[in-house]
Amino acid sequence: MDRTEEMRSASLGRLLFKFSLPAIIGMLVNSLYNVIDRIFLGRGIGQLAIAATTVAFPIMTILMAVSILIGVGATALISIRLGQQRKAEAEVIAGNAVVMIILLPALCALFFFLYTEPVLIFLGASQEVLPYARDFTEIIMLGAVFGSFSMGVNNFIRAEGNPKVSMYTQLLGAVINVILNYLFIFEFGWGMKGSAFATILAQFISALWVLSYFLTGRSLVKLRFSNMRLQWSVLTSIMAIGFAPFAMQIAASIQQVILNRTLMVHGGDSSLSAIGIIMSIAMLLFMPVLGVSQGEQPIIGYNYGARQYDRVRGTWKLAVLAGTAIALTGYLALRIWPEQLVGLFCKGDTELIALTTHAMLIYMALIPLVGFQIVSSTYFQAVGKARQAAVLSLSRQILFFIPLLLILPHYWGVEGVWRAAPISDFLAICLTATFMFFEMRSLKKAELGDQIEKHKNQDDIS
Repeated sequence: MDRTEEMRSASLGRLLFKFSLPAIIGMLVNSLYNVIDRIFLGRGIGQLAIAATTVAFPIMTILMAVSILIGVGATALISIRLGQQRKAEAEVIAGNAVVMIILLPALCALFFFLYTEPVLIFLGASQEVLPYARDFTEIIMLGAVFGSFSMGVNNFIRAEGNPKVSMYTQLLGAVINVILNYLFIFEFGWGMKGSAFATILAQFISALWVLSYFLTGRSLVKLRFSNMRLQWSVLTSIMAIGFAPFAMQIAASIQQVILNRTLMVHGGDSSLSAIGIIMSIAMLLFMPVLGVSQGEQPIIGYNYGARQYDRVRGTWKLAVLAGTAIALTGYLALRIWPEQLVGLFCKGDTELIALTTHAMLIYMALIPLVGFQIVSSTYFQAVGKARQAAVLSLSRQILFFIPLLLILPHYWGVEGVWRAAPISDFLAICLTATFMFFEMRSLKKAELGDQIEKHKNQDDIS
């Protein structure tokens, strides 16, 4: 069975497992870039190093947002075009996307180097944290193009039905990052700079691996220079669909900036370190759910393009069940071993462990329900409904979390920061449930319309 026939007729459970498992492994491994950095830096340097990576996190999130804007937007369109048997158009989309994935991160890096210190202070760096943050982010920005290219173009591999190769890309980069982090920090004594060098070298090797897939004839969608002439209509289509996850990442960056600055006012460097640890643990818990959402995207996109709405609906339901089960498992681990998880990042610092554990259990109280929200937001991306996807992606971080973050600390101090997260999660879940109710009803109407049209055509023939 070829790839396109498999997407059209294979068992949905088997398909979702086939696409999600490599994505889950890849996303988990990819999250180790930040998690390993913080573990090694926390143990090798201390609390200020963790705070520095927390300051740098919004910058890295913006770079990720840029690659997602183009990579995810192009991936959704490529999946739909392949489902419509329009391969040539899929290749034009891929060619335009590659150019933008290189150009946009380069412009971000240029801006950063022009305003390095003001940017880092704005992001929440105190005078004690600033030198650590500068050492780390300056090197990260030198490799900005490599990370965005490997992440963005890697999505194309998944879109054409080859998730294992996509997983290998992420595995390769993460394993190299772990090895080099250990060597550069503990063996060579390079500190913050060593961790940053480890990250960009790993991203460079991953980018070469992705490029080799397309240059050695293994890909279904070909990268051709003739398709790299930018076309405005193609770019707007890519960015319209990619805007939802892009906005979600930008919202995450804005949220992190406000979070950093609020914590500096109400809790100081120790609270900044605590939120860095919490975000790392949250990343490990959310990445498998994001892997499921990535796994559902090409299946839903292809079958939506092929007008097989029963398979679209079935894939979403299976993805919700899988995402919720994964989130619940992570939450149970969080409740059973909170001190042990936090202790990975700050050996022997009992005050920081106690602060972080207390904050984490409040901050991530509604994790079991967040899987539904993530999977459903990705559903709207997959079917090309950019407006709905954007609203859902922004709801948790912009519409709800940021206003709560600005209001609650005035009444509860630093406790208000921790409580803002579960309240915003609950509100976002309610909004998502409303959107999906109307979407499922719309799918049933479309399916019924197709059945009526089919019967009418059969009657005309007879």
